[in-house]
Amino acid sequence: MLLSEKLKKTNLELWDKTHIRHPFVTSIKDGSLTINKFRYYMIQDYKFLIEYCKVIAIAISKSEKLPTMSYWSKLLDETLNSEMKIHEDFCKDFGIDNYELFDSEMSYETNAYCNHLLTIAYKYDINIIACSLLPCQWGYDNIGRELGKENTAKKGSFHLRWINSYNNLEYHNATEWLKNFVDSSEKKINAELAHKVFKDSLEFEYFFWERAWKENNEEE
Repeated sequence: MLLSEKLKKTNLELWDKTHIRHPFVTSIKDGSLTINKFRYYMIQDYKFLIEYCKVIAIAISKSEKLPTMSYWSKLLDETLNSEMKIHEDFCKDFGIDNYELFDSEMSYETNAYCNHLLTIAYKYDINIIACSLLPCQWGYDNIGRELGKENTAKKGSFHLRWINSYNNLEYHNATEWLKNFVDSSEKKINAELAHKVFKDSLEFEYFFWERAWKENNEEE
């Protein structure tokens, strides 16, 4: 079994709770997620992605070989110039102005997750950095693929548009590269540390979704 699959299998219950059964995800799937919860999520995720890009940039700087630098650069480009553009377009279309997007404060959960990733990036090599990033990249890929196969979101809804944004070849390719990188590092990585870093990131993913889901509960 490849390292990426071992990491996922070891944390399968938490993985499913975060990326398959979480009510935020299932309410996107059935089209019931409210616009206010979605707006809050988009703002927080945009702020997260800014820090996520910084982590990838650190990984580039720690790369010892040019091909590796090139691959990490492609992941940075996909995140910085494609995924963040999706967020900006969404926000524009759903009435989130630049003040909200850029000047709103990070939630406690978002800030904690970002600090975790940045701490890992500064402290460890690119192999461990990759393990810390995998739950996010792979998790969204998983959601995009599964919800792309089966959903009851209405045509033209923000739910379906969001699903389609993560169910595309460019994003899938970026995910496959990151998984392959993690798998290729198995013989030169501290397995215990890799599992800890992966699990910690997955837990932060869960709490990020939780905060987004519980925001604006008074509407329900």
